[in-house]
Amino acid sequence: MSTQDPAVETVRRALHHNREEPEGRARNAGAERLVAEAEATGDTPLLVDALFNLAGAYAYSSERDKFFVPFARLLRMWDERPGEFDGGNTHHLHWIFKWVAGGMLDQPDVPLASIEKWQREMGHRYRLAGHSERAVHQGEFRIARHLGDTARAEAAHAAWLAADRDAMADCHACELHGQGSWQVDRGRDEEALRTWEPVLAGQYTCAHEPHNVLASSLLPLVRLGRLDEARAHHLRGYRMVRPMESMRGAVSRHVEFCALTGNEARALEILAEHPAYFTDTGDPDTLMDHLAVSGLLMRRLVALGHGDRSVPGPAGTDWTARALLAHAEREAAAVSARFDARNGNDAVSRRLRERLAAGPLVERLPLGVRTRQRLIAPAAAQPAPAAAAVPADREDVGALLAEARALSDAQHPDAGAAWAAAGRAAERTGTALGDPDRAEIADHAGIAAFTDPRTAVPLFDTAAGLYEGAGKPGEAAACRVRAACAAALAERTGRASAALDAAVDALRELHDAGRATARQLTGAWLARLEVSPPGAGDEAELLRIIAFAEEHRDEERMAGRIADAITLHARHTAARGDVAASAGLFARAARLHHEAGTPWYAAEPEALLADLSLQRDDHATAEESARAALEHGATALGPVHRAHLHTVLAAALAARGADAEAADHALEGAHWADEGDMSQELGAWARLVLGGALLREGRAAESATVLETALPDLVRAHHDGRVVQARWWLGEALRDLDEPRAAAEQFLLAAEIAQDWEEQQDHAVLANLAADSLERAGLAGEAAQAYSRAGELWRAMERPVPLVRTLRARAWLSLHDGRGGLAEGRAAMAEAAAVAEQALAAATAAGDGAAAAHLRAELAGTHRQTGELIVRSCPGEPGEDDTDGSARAAYEEGLACAERAITIFGPGPARSAAQLMAAWLEADLGRHAAAAERARAVIAQYHGQDEGGDEGGDAGVAAQRLAEARSVLEYAGERPAGPERAEAGEA
Repeated sequence: MSTQDPAVETVRRALHHNREEPEGRARNAGAERLVAEAEATGDTPLLVDALFNLAGAYAYSSERDKFFVPFARLLRMWDERPGEFDGGNTHHLHWIFKWVAGGMLDQPDVPLASIEKWQREMGHRYRLAGHSERAVHQGEFRIARHLGDTARAEAAHAAWLAADRDAMADCHACELHGQGSWQVDRGRDEEALRTWEPVLAGQYTCAHEPHNVLASSLLPLVRLGRLDEARAHHLRGYRMVRPMESMRGAVSRHVEFCALTGNEARALEILAEHPAYFTDTGDPDTLMDHLAVSGLLMRRLVALGHGDRSVPGPAGTDWTARALLAHAEREAAAVSARFDARNGNDAVSRRLRERLAAGPLVERLPLGVRTRQRLIAPAAAQPAPAAAAVPADREDVGALLAEARALSDAQHPDAGAAWAAAGRAAERTGTALGDPDRAEIADHAGIAAFTDPRTAVPLFDTAAGLYEGAGKPGEAAACRVRAACAAALAERTGRASAALDAAVDALRELHDAGRATARQLTGAWLARLEVSPPGAGDEAELLRIIAFAEEHRDEERMAGRIADAITLHARHTAARGDVAASAGLFARAARLHHEAGTPWYAAEPEALLADLSLQRDDHATAEESARAALEHGATALGPVHRAHLHTVLAAALAARGADAEAADHALEGAHWADEGDMSQELGAWARLVLGGALLREGRAAESATVLETALPDLVRAHHDGRVVQARWWLGEALRDLDEPRAAAEQFLLAAEIAQDWEEQQDHAVLANLAADSLERAGLAGEAAQAYSRAGELWRAMERPVPLVRTLRARAWLSLHDGRGGLAEGRAAMAEAAAVAEQALAAATAAGDGAAAAHLRAELAGTHRQTGELIVRSCPGEPGEDDTDGSARAAYEEGLACAERAITIFGPGPARSAAQLMAAWLEADLGRHAAAAERARAVIAQYHGQDEGGDEGGDAGVAAQRLAEARSVLEYAGERPAGPERAEAGEA
């Protein structure tokens, strides 16, 4: 039957579209229908194409077990009527023969003898067809590896690598994946990663690589301590395999990685995204993989005390971790038993048991992504330290007391923990303590409990009584002030406030009587200010306190108290908007703490200075101060403060272009924010900074993954500026990943927010970016609207350069989308030229040389692109077929536009491009001598620069221009000029 038969052509078009559909049952059903339709046409080659399409659809889906039926039919047709197979289909038949034995190997109900028979059949047919045995040895290796026959596998592996590569060999990427995976099996992780490097670097790729290599590399990287790479491979790799039904094995390796690196919550989210993976039975081998890693993950959850937690599992049942553990282990064991029965050994079940029994590889490996839920072990699940774990010397109460006293004297933040340890040791040993020691223990316990004021009050009261009994009235009065502060925080009543005032007055009277120190009194005044509602006289009070402290500066430990007062003053100063003054005060406070020999207390003003400096765009001070705060507060910072400092430091580093280090600190910021239950606030900001840094580092897939998890929190809890920035960066990442439709969506959502801003620069840029992405996505109508909107904004802002570029983009779009055609394109180009000319005249009149040069280049570029637009819109070329002369007229007009561009352009790559355009047009118009003259002018311009730098500093541009100019000469019938002849000006 003629291939022009409409029914045949309809099926062929449908086959093309079916191949482009996503993997899955829907595509399979369509492929099945097309086989029937192809058969109905009576066109055997079409039926062959349809059967190949069906076999491929099955092979890359959860219904791999159905692959053998269309393959068997194809093989029978080949044996009976090989003439019905063209060269491409003959190649394809032998190619997919490789899938037969391997596919059967994954089906435990296929006897081993049948697999070996098909493997031999493959070798026989390859020899008949004259193909290398490389693919045959690879198949032999797969069988031996599956059976656990190491000696046979090693021999087949060596034969595989020794055989010649030919058209039947797997693609380089897939081969390297298999070779590296075997090295991992043999315990050679480093060798595996070296083998995979060309795939990871993008040298070799295919439809399923580097997807598989990224997944397989995760655990080897962790075992080798290359945690940053492991994290990157997970963020990049899971994104690639998530939408692919055939990649269940790779997804399982990502779940396994998360389960073994302290990312159990992330692993649960991955399970929840693939519910069908629990029940799709067409590929038992990867079903067993999925069940195995699900069981491994559930074991981790049970060990962490989450056995009763609700988890995602097979549809139709509510699962707890404990229940899914039992189910997954039972079902995986059942599948492995079927393989063992078929294989005659326990190699498969042994590998399964080893996988299920794996323990964590690292305690934590922060991924940077936000998980919707946190996994915190219940208190009952956290093992309490055994008494036997306490070293014998830690029962020496005297030594513990001496250590605590030394830390107190040094004003070290660990003093509280040391006093608590001494108190516990005294209780264990029955050691009687004196009032001074008991007072210190109670006092520090109250300070530790201050976040729960009602708990702190009785502890401070106890300490005050003990200090009083020990003859330390100043310390006793200071404790009563702390108790009154805690009560004021707990009650927020006038009575509590009055009691606090009374306690402070009592301490003042003791100081006046010489029975309390200036440090104690200053501390009391500052504590009252900290807990009291802000008042109009607070700043005056602070200045009075600072003056008092300065008067008593020579007394013991007063430098630190002065620093505390200045820090509080700086806070108040910042609150009323005097950021410059407050920055100076924070810096002074930090210096005083260092002078006092207590650098750990400098962390607070340093942290506040870092935050303030970032707000002022003083990135150098922000970086310096954040680093200092992290260093000096290392032992005292809680998760939230640590998160904030890492994020401030990351933002400061990113602002000066140190994105690699910025990403490291943003990652730490996100982790500590999660630890401090601040994922929505601090965590989202950290992830925003992380996403931007990764994007600028060229790691678009990681950036997109991080930003996608951060966006919900940013939208809920952050200002519009951060939301716009996140969508902007996400759009750029998606664009770089060649997902233009998704990129356009993010740009448009960001533009929707930015349209209400007073400054419209961001709105215009986002509209332009959206238009570019919409055009790349093939959405011409939507792109035209976005370009028009961007043009209106650039015009309103009197920004001629971006306006000109937007008009040119619209011109090309009108030509390509088939609606406005050349007339609309010409109009847009003419408008662009008019805008550029007008702006150039204004810049020249104003004496703005830089702006004029820029606009001159845009004007010339517009003329050149106008010529290109006219020529490309022409359906033919000048010549015998140009009966009406329209092609010649178009080429002449295009040449005139190129001439105008050459006249306006200054020397440089843009001008030489216009010269070469004119040369080609001259040649097409039959004026070969003129074309050659133009080409020789370009050669003379670039002579000697193809091995050095051209005027733009790019040797590549020079080489490109020279090569094109020589092509023009050859096309025009002249021998290309060599370097020595070009110098002489010869042809």
